[in-house]
Amino acid sequence: MTEYQLRPIEEQDIPFLWEMLYASMFKREGEEPFEPEIIHSPGMSKYVEGWGREGDFGFIAVDSQGKRMGSVTLRFFNEQNAGYGYVNAATPEMGMAVVETARGKGIGTLLIQAALDEARKRDIDAVSLSVDPDNEAIRLYRRFGFVEQGMCGTSVTMVCVMKP
Repeated sequence: MTEYQLRPIEEQDIPFLWEMLYASMFKREGEEPFEPEIIHSPGMSKYVEGWGREGDFGFIAVDSQGKRMGSVTLRFFNEQNAGYGYVNAATPEMGMAVVETARGKGIGTLLIQAALDEARKRDIDAVSLSVDPDNEAIRLYRRFGFVEQGMCGTSVTMVCVMKP
């Protein structure tokens, strides 16, 4: 079994964050893939553009050879720049993706656990995310305590309250 390590996102990881943003876009069986340029649309680019601003944090999963296998990002938005999983300005929105060849190996679990642990260390009260209701990842999010709070377009907004 391959061992995976997590490390904080660094500036040289930004091109990989763009790749993971594209990888995070859910496509149903039989549907055509999204055009790669979609990640540069205003609704999507806000998740990576200018990464490293105050409040941004996240992790990169790497294999034993140092190859990037996945990422988790947490970023704060406001009403004027709300993401699909926006709840309020005090709740960061989480984005996560794992490279296709590495899915189903526990990397997503490691990434979410690290993100939520870091959110607790930063005294963040809740974390939100957006997920397609047909995406299998919704089960993983529920395991971590994310609950459905509403819909934004065709996506479910879920929230994990960090402090009871």
